[in-house]
Amino acid sequence: MHPPIPALPRVSCDSLVALPARTRDGTTIFAKNSDRPALEPQPLFQTTAADHPPGSHRKCQYIEIEQVAHTHAVLGSRPAWLWGLEHGLNEHGVAIGNHTIFTRDAVAAEGLLGMDLVRLGLERAATASQAADVIIELIERYGQGGSGYADTTWPYHNSFLIADPGHAFLLEASASRWALKAIEGAASASNHVAIGTDWSRLGHDAIEHAVARDWWPEPTGVRFDFARAYRSTELAPEVISSGRYSTTCRALGNTGLDLPGILRVLRDHYDGGEIWLGGTSPEDERHFSVCMHADPVGTTTASMAVELRPGTQSGCVYWAAMCNPCISIYLPLFVDGDIPPELVSAPMQPAGDSAWWRFRELLSQVEKAPRTRAAYVRAFWSELETPLIDETRRALADVEGEDVAARRARSELVAGAWARVSEALAELTAHVSSL
Repeated sequence: MHPPIPALPRVSCDSLVALPARTRDGTTIFAKNSDRPALEPQPLFQTTAADHPPGSHRKCQYIEIEQVAHTHAVLGSRPAWLWGLEHGLNEHGVAIGNHTIFTRDAVAAEGLLGMDLVRLGLERAATASQAADVIIELIERYGQGGSGYADTTWPYHNSFLIADPGHAFLLEASASRWALKAIEGAASASNHVAIGTDWSRLGHDAIEHAVARDWWPEPTGVRFDFARAYRSTELAPEVISSGRYSTTCRALGNTGLDLPGILRVLRDHYDGGEIWLGGTSPEDERHFSVCMHADPVGTTTASMAVELRPGTQSGCVYWAAMCNPCISIYLPLFVDGDIPPELVSAPMQPAGDSAWWRFRELLSQVEKAPRTRAAYVRAFWSELETPLIDETRRALADVEGEDVAARRARSELVAGAWARVSEALAELTAHVSSL
């Protein structure tokens, strides 16, 4: 027997990208918040490059597909019970994040999850353009399907924001139909179909399928509007994603974007800024902020921001926040650097040796009195995060390179950062409970 279908829609997530022309230092910045069930742990995940024999296969979450000859090294964030990734970065500087979208097409009971497709795109592509093609080919061949949640039967369609140091794309898919948009400057994605007439490429039967179902009139010379034809608001009303999407679009309208500014967007709570105040109604779009606290619809359980620099993988810094970013701190990581065991450990039940569960305990303490405790937690982490970012940037020149010594130096940088944060986290959690 399958678990029941939820009464409220489940949604995930918000992503944004700023290409070099829009950033302060000419670095592409890619970022994503993953919104999942509040108590579903989401540890970090790391895999190395590998070669595979001809005829081999890969078991994804629900189906098995043909394996490719070579897969790339990947660092990402993975709900603990799943094979796929919510978001991630590969050794070539390709970053991908996915989002639930609601369309008029039915979703298959079995197929590839959006999280399967994120991991497969990262493992199989060396550029953002290649990653878009990989995901498109897999969607057309195997389809989207299967539940993305352990406790409910909830299959869904997906969109994907994809970037490398020089290019970015938004891909939106309804069943096996899709639209692809090349990004100029900056863009964001949330939980609704957003590509209208500004698509760069369309799936071969996207128009014909929409016409056959009376979602779009017979071609009359008017450019096809993918969102108008495919978007559905019946199950998920616009209020769930409208405010979040407006917030990210407005933030990306600025020039001179930088990492601290992007992190502020990932922690946004409308009037509260980076500080969660709590107490809003689900009928109010401010209930659904970029930094989400809206269970069962969604709670941000992992966040990343990646600085994509051309050249070696050591120039791409993956900044990871465990659990909800407003009560967390962003840690520097590298695709080929060793990851402290606490960051990759997250059993389905609370555990003291899991970084994710330790940050979740801090969030639980804040939830008891957000107006008293949230501001204190945010100020505490800011005093550590700002110098951590500055120190990491100064150290990059000393840890770049592909040799063993450079990799060791990157691993030591990460281990030192986590040791400081782990000690601070213990101190903070103990103190917050007394506020």
